[in-house]
Amino acid sequence: MTDQKKDDQKQDAQPLSAHEENKLIAERRAKLEKLREGSAANGHPNDFRREHMAAELKAKFGEKDKETLANEGNQVSIAGRVMGRRGPFIGVQDTSGRIQAYIGKQFQKESEAWQLLDIGDIIAAKGTLQLSGKGELYVEINDLSDFKILTKSLRPLPDKFHGLSDQELKYRQRYVDLIINDETRTTFLMRSKIIEGIRFFLSQRGFMEVETPMLQSIPGGASAKPFETHHNALGIDMFLRIAPELYLKRLVVGGFDKVFEINRNFRNEGLSTRHNPEFTMIEFYQAYADYNDMMDLTEAMLRFVAETVLGTTDIVYGESVYDFAQPFQRMTMVEAIVKYNDDMDADVLSNAEANIETLKEYAQKVGVPVSAKQKAWGAGKYICEIFEATAEEKLDQPTFITEYPWEVSPLARRNDANPFVTDRFEFFVGGRELANGFSELNDAEDQAARFRKQVEEKDAGDDEAMHYDEDYIHALEYGMPPTAGEGIGIDRLVMLFTNSHTIKDVILFPHMKPLA
Repeated sequence: MTDQKKDDQKQDAQPLSAHEENKLIAERRAKLEKLREGSAANGHPNDFRREHMAAELKAKFGEKDKETLANEGNQVSIAGRVMGRRGPFIGVQDTSGRIQAYIGKQFQKESEAWQLLDIGDIIAAKGTLQLSGKGELYVEINDLSDFKILTKSLRPLPDKFHGLSDQELKYRQRYVDLIINDETRTTFLMRSKIIEGIRFFLSQRGFMEVETPMLQSIPGGASAKPFETHHNALGIDMFLRIAPELYLKRLVVGGFDKVFEINRNFRNEGLSTRHNPEFTMIEFYQAYADYNDMMDLTEAMLRFVAETVLGTTDIVYGESVYDFAQPFQRMTMVEAIVKYNDDMDADVLSNAEANIETLKEYAQKVGVPVSAKQKAWGAGKYICEIFEATAEEKLDQPTFITEYPWEVSPLARRNDANPFVTDRFEFFVGGRELANGFSELNDAEDQAARFRKQVEEKDAGDDEAMHYDEDYIHALEYGMPPTAGEGIGIDRLVMLFTNSHTIKDVILFPHMKPLA
């Protein structure tokens, strides 16, 4: 069977065996050698400049009738990957979509490029724009020199029916996944537009985009286990950042009242459908604002992105529809626990420190461990664990959970009326946390005490507890204005907006265990 016939196999054919694939690769290498011997210079010419995209041509000329288009004689120049071949027509795919090219019988006989063409090759074509009998646009090639192979594809693409069916292989060979799957390309185009929408929204409101260090001598800004490395020139151990928060707040101390960073973070933790060790967040900070302002800003921003990117505020995810048009619900953590646990007393939860033994009973009842390992836990930690075990996954429609205990919020400002809790919120949709924000702690002495508490927990065995950052305390001692800040997980937001059910589907190159 020839290479081309193999490429044009019917949809009910079986995937290629390793032997068949190797044979096709050898045939294609031989074709590349012929191109090199012929008129194609080194076999990879770079003397063509594309002037038109498939989507552009369809938008401009797609509604015209066949006769009108033929009379106009529009000359166009396209380039892309050959995705199909049927008789004299080839389907050419570029970033925007697909369009056909046509080469007549006489040119087929004379064209070296046509004789050596395979599905997967990247070609260039110039010609007259026409409309087929089926109403499809195509480029009619009128001169031999107007059709050439720019890059020979040495490996055959997966056939149309089976596609890239191995899910793991899709992540390992994303380049093939992007060639074959329209849905994958759409997801990542959407991701780009979502980030662009967020950036536009904040910039229009006076936020300045900044960059902060990814390599840090002290990891901070979140509770997580960092990746460690060693800086040879400085002779010190360093860490990949787990969050940019403490550096962004240093900038607020320095006088930049509104800052944001779309940042890459690294956390040495497990893999799951919602976790990748390298991920993207946006963090933004605003002076002279509090956590209520952040909730208002978040609601407006997510509604804006939904409307501009998706064209709707009804977010479809699986079998659920989340309404981003209605005001987002707001509940305290204690209110959420009581709502989803009929047997837990609101008074006990609201006076947690005086009722810690009862809290431990509540915790044991819902599967939260209570043992010597948890001896450093206070009442606030137990409340947070009970919430995560019983209420978090039930927060379906967009919901802000507020009043996190200070013990689990080492960087958040205590509430003036109830210092046991902080002016902090997390944002949930479909039972998943998407954002975390709070009124920032700007009391240098309180922050120093909380860092010391984190160090105690680290010494007790908590790998995710924070380090003591002396320079950050030094910065706060110069004075930071009242400030609110927030972080939103870009990957999880894209998962929601693109109806993707694993984080690997929204990260171009997710981390994978190496093949043996």
